[in-house]
Amino acid sequence: MFDHRRLGRELDLFGSDPLIGAGLPYWLPAGAAVRHALEEYVHTAERRAGYQHVHSPVLAKRELYELSGHWAHYRDDMFPPMDVGGEELVLRPSLCPHHALIYRSRGRSYRELPLRLAELGGMYRSEASGVLGGLTRVRSIQLNDAHVFCAASDAAEEAAAALELIRAAHAAMGIAPARLRLSLPGPGGKYAGAPAAWERSTALLVEALEASGSDYESQEGEAAFYGPKIDVQIADAAGRESTLSTVQIDFHQPERFGLEYVGADGERHRPVMVHRSVIGSLERAVAQLIEVHGGAFPPWLAPVQVVLVPVGPEQDEAARAVAGRCMDAGLRVEVAGAEQGSVGARVHAARLVPYVAVVGAREAGADEVAVRLRDGRRLDALPAADAVARIAALVAAHTVDIW
Repeated sequence: MFDHRRLGRELDLFGSDPLIGAGLPYWLPAGAAVRHALEEYVHTAERRAGYQHVHSPVLAKRELYELSGHWAHYRDDMFPPMDVGGEELVLRPSLCPHHALIYRSRGRSYRELPLRLAELGGMYRSEASGVLGGLTRVRSIQLNDAHVFCAASDAAEEAAAALELIRAAHAAMGIAPARLRLSLPGPGGKYAGAPAAWERSTALLVEALEASGSDYESQEGEAAFYGPKIDVQIADAAGRESTLSTVQIDFHQPERFGLEYVGADGERHRPVMVHRSVIGSLERAVAQLIEVHGGAFPPWLAPVQVVLVPVGPEQDEAARAVAGRCMDAGLRVEVAGAEQGSVGARVHAARLVPYVAVVGAREAGADEVAVRLRDGRRLDALPAADAVARIAALVAAHTVDIW
C-alpha cells in the first residue's frame, strides 16, 4: 500500500496550510474531482435505495446536544460553544440530532415508514493535535450519513440493506475491508439507555449480519454512547485500522427526542433509528483510495479520465474535437499538445490516466483514435465515437475494469 499523505500531495489531490490550521485540509482540483465523483455515486445509490436527501446547518444550540446526549457523553470531542446573541451555538459533532428534529417536524404515520433521510454534510471533532494525520484523522469532516426511521420489526432488514449498499460501494471503489466489527459496550464506559435496549439493538445487528452472510468479530469497548454498531474496518499503509462505514441501531435518541408515529392500530408508537454511512467521510474514503490504488484510481474516480495526445500541431484540431465529444459524454478530459514535449513524454506523464488516445495523421483523417490503456495495452485504432461511447459506458457502470 501507499502512504496517502505523501502521494496525495505529490499528485496535487489535497494540501494544508498553517493559516487554515491542523486537521483542516483543503482539496485541490484533482482531489475535488475524486470527491465529487464519490458524492455523485453515493447520492444516486441512495436515491435508488429509497432515500430522500436533506440539508441541515452545521451548528446548533448547545441544548440540542444536551437533549441528544452528545453533550454529556461526547463533550470532550466537541468544539467549545460560541456566544452568539446570548445563545450558545456549537459546531455539530454528528448529524443525527438534526435528522431527529427533521423527523419530528410534523406528525408521522406508519404508511411513510421506513423514512430514509440522507445527507452529505459537515461535522466537526476537536481532535487532539497528536492524532491528526493527512485525510484519515481531521477536524472538519464531510460525512455521507443517513438515518432510517422505522418500526422495530423492520430494523434488522434496514441494517442488512445498508450492509449491501456498503458492499456494492466498496466493490466499485476497488477496496476490501480488513474486517467487520460488531462494536459492543465495554466495562466502565459511559453509555446511555437501558441495558434491555442495548441487548435488543445488539440482537438486531447480529440478525442483519447473518442475513447478509457477513463474517464479523465482536469487540467490547467500541460502541457509540447510545448503542452498538457494525464498523467496517480498513487498514492503512502502516497497518493501522480505522472505521470507514458504519451501521447502528439506536433506541436511545428516538426516546430522548420523543419521536413517534401513528400505527395501523391508531396508537402512537416509538420508531427505531438506524444510523448508517455507506462510504464514511469523504476524507477517509479518499485517503483509502490513494493508499490502495496509488493514484491509479478506477476509471469513474480518476481525476482525469481521458488524455488526448495529438502527434503534431496539425492534429490539434482533431484531438480537441474528440475532447469535446468526451466532455459531452460527461468525461473528464485534457489535451496534451505537442508543446508539452514528445509523444512518449506526454504518454508517460499521463501514466495514471485510464485512457490515453493518440491522434496521428492517419487517425485524424479517419476520425479515429489509437487508445492506450493504463495497464499497458494498446488497442487497434477505433472510430472516435465508438471509443468515447465505450469509455463513457465503463465509467457509468462504476466498475474497476478498464476495458
